[in-house]
Amino acid sequence: MNSFIYDIPTKVYFGEGQLGNLGAELKRFGRRVLLTYGGGSIKRIGLYDKVMEELRSADLEVYELSGIEPNPRIDSVREGVRMCKEHSIDVLLAVGGGSTIDATKFMAAGACVDHDAWEFFGANAKPIERALPIVTILTLSATGSEMDSGGVISNIETGDKLGRMAPAMQPKVSFLDPTLTYSVSRYQTACGAADIMSHIIEVYFNMNKDLYMLDCVMEGLMKSVVRFAPVAVREPENYEARANLMWCSSWAINGFINGGKRKAWSCHPMEHELSAKYDITHGLGLAILTPRWMRYCLDETNVERYVSFGVNVFGIDKDMAPMAIAEEAIVRMERWLFEELGLQRTFTEVGIKREDFEHMAAKACRYGDIRGFKTLTPNDVVRIFEMCE
Repeated sequence: MNSFIYDIPTKVYFGEGQLGNLGAELKRFGRRVLLTYGGGSIKRIGLYDKVMEELRSADLEVYELSGIEPNPRIDSVREGVRMCKEHSIDVLLAVGGGSTIDATKFMAAGACVDHDAWEFFGANAKPIERALPIVTILTLSATGSEMDSGGVISNIETGDKLGRMAPAMQPKVSFLDPTLTYSVSRYQTACGAADIMSHIIEVYFNMNKDLYMLDCVMEGLMKSVVRFAPVAVREPENYEARANLMWCSSWAINGFINGGKRKAWSCHPMEHELSAKYDITHGLGLAILTPRWMRYCLDETNVERYVSFGVNVFGIDKDMAPMAIAEEAIVRMERWLFEELGLQRTFTEVGIKREDFEHMAAKACRYGDIRGFKTLTPNDVVRIFEMCE
């Protein structure tokens, strides 16, 4: 296995009733707070009032930026940067899901430089060496942005959706209260679960040698998501289900399960082009792509990885022939995504058109072939897209 460095400095307050610590944590970083959130759901569920009460009690000076979009846009980041500079913001408080947190990370970084925030992205990206402190309150279990140093931003003008990681953008403190996800819709709960599962699969399906212990951890995380996501869809106020999904979300992408693996991810760069072009929910795009990618990549050289997945995550009989286990594992994955979670299963259902396949495939491979579990050329990506029709 490869050597690696593991450093996750995020302090987590997990569980119900932890917001009483919010004011004290924010005051460690200063008095001027930029509060960021999305379309207003935090007001409908009463979270906004609770947050504001804590901020007022701590005698903090608060500025607000609302309206951050799903698939967050660079325009929102630019507005946040402007506000940070204009009001000499000390700390940013992101309240919401991954979109709000992702955008807030780049606001925090953009506030520390003189150039436009979009210059953080692309082949000639400028470095991210500093960022203002970030605190998060999570309301949707999906992206894991509350406990990692990365984010993804869309640029409507260029048609790009690009990601970036930098240690400076790691949240300092995150508040994870499963009850704040009770109001999340069935659809968004299902999409979030697909996103969590994809984060683990992108690491698990990897031919690099690694610690057996990490395989066991990943299998445990995937089993938990498979078990509890349908429960959360059926019973939105089931605390055990929501808590398991929330903690799996964080640990799926905070770097722990990576170990020393060096292979790139495969489904994420493909999906980013879908949501950049069609503005679909990221988790839904991953749900449609992932089992088709698994089927396309399967061969005799990598079948044992599918066998471990099928036996240890879905409980398939280990005495079956290896290829039969692999094929059954993909079927079980499809059944979980499309029947138990109720997500759409094809591009046709969500309006993605064949005429865009070649262009999206070329952009997915903009930096060269996708060298993940199995190397994918633009032609391979087009074939996977065709399997999704």
